[in-house]
Amino acid sequence: MKSGSPSTSPFRLPPWAIRLAHRQRKPMVAASDRMRFVIQLALTNITAQTGGPFGAAVFESQTGRLIAVGINVVEPTNCSLAHAEVVALANAHQIIRHFDLGAPGTPKLTLVASCEPCAMCYGAILWSGVRNVVCAARGSDATAIGFDEAPKPKNWVTALEDRGISVTRDLCRDEAIAVFRRYQETGGRIYNARKGLK
Repeated sequence: MKSGSPSTSPFRLPPWAIRLAHRQRKPMVAASDRMRFVIQLALTNITAQTGGPFGAAVFESQTGRLIAVGINVVEPTNCSLAHAEVVALANAHQIIRHFDLGAPGTPKLTLVASCEPCAMCYGAILWSGVRNVVCAARGSDATAIGFDEAPKPKNWVTALEDRGISVTRDLCRDEAIAVFRRYQETGGRIYNARKGLK
């Protein structure tokens, strides 16, 4: 698999995220190490004031090699699609140079995210080609501070697993929630296009 540059992403990443992706050469075999890396992305995103409190990354499932990173850059890119998971998947597509992250000859890939997918990111996962999803915070943790996760199937985990995508939940959940709280306490904008309307 060829390495590429996250700077070619359709979503503009801040320089610190690009540098971090280039520097992370050591594989992360343990699932907790991958998740803590992703939570650190989310935390750095808010301390650097470059976006919302969400991080994600795509790894080779077996080796733990980092393929691509993503952070929430909705505000700086003026694009509602720029959620961390979508950005990480878009970067992975650019880096492996294929629209299917599960294409023949491609190692199985895992999406690690600091929060469960919202409705949009759930859809993106379905078509991305990743074989595993690992989440920290729950969608209810994001809605607790005001974010709109939008409706997705109540049995979304089963729906993904029925399509051959394994799901692990609640890994380092408290650490991810702490990032949400910090974002809220420091006055981070809680954008919600519907403003609570049904």
